[in-house]
Amino acid sequence: MKITVAETKERMGSLAAEDAAAKIVAAIAERGEARVIFASAASQFEFLEALVAHGGIDWSKVHGFHLDEYVGLKADHPASFRRFLRERLLAKLPCSMKDFTFVGGDAPDTTAECARLEAAVRERPIDLACIGIGENGHIAFNDPPADFETKAAYAVVALDEVCRRQQVGEGWYPDIDHVPTHAFSMTVPQIMASKSLVVVVPDSRKADAVAAAVDGPLTNKCPSSILRTHPDCTLYLDRPAAAKLKEIRL
Repeated sequence: MKITVAETKERMGSLAAEDAAAKIVAAIAERGEARVIFASAASQFEFLEALVAHGGIDWSKVHGFHLDEYVGLKADHPASFRRFLRERLLAKLPCSMKDFTFVGGDAPDTTAECARLEAAVRERPIDLACIGIGENGHIAFNDPPADFETKAAYAVVALDEVCRRQQVGEGWYPDIDHVPTHAFSMTVPQIMASKSLVVVVPDSRKADAVAAAVDGPLTNKCPSSILRTHPDCTLYLDRPAAAKLKEIRL
């Protein structure tokens, strides 16, 4: 795992966007398209803003994939991740993407929805996953103890209290009773199957999780610790998020 620490969230987002854009452009040059996974969280604000403003990406050759979504949530709900990506990514691009595979949070048959998503994501290899790390160390909605061994690409998972309280703290819900208890999530093995990972993590509230992911044991009790085993993973932090690392790299 490579680690880049920036002085500000804006600089962190800019550096991560430059890296992601280069990987997307390289994939298009090599194969005529790029297949990219996008996360939906407050941690991605600065990164997505810089990425859509980059100007060097032919988005008509990009197939996007949705990382996770709450079970039972309609696409127009204020906390919907589909709405997040439509407003903060798709609506701001200079042209339409080649395609975008969204997670149907309100799909009536969750098993069938997971199968549909798996067929789409495994049609061809994923070039890049743009993700974050949660306050409990999760990646996507794979809360601890995460399943590192599953063969599935997507699963319905239960959300732990720390994860649900994070959603309240970020302003998506008024209180924990309104936060859904389950979500569709891309699994850890499927995320790790991506050719490259760009991981964007700002804010002091993530410092403990970042320290556990980087300096702690490799364990499913800190799901993001597995990122250290990926051959091409770069972690982008701002100063507050990096504050508890044993070594801060600038």
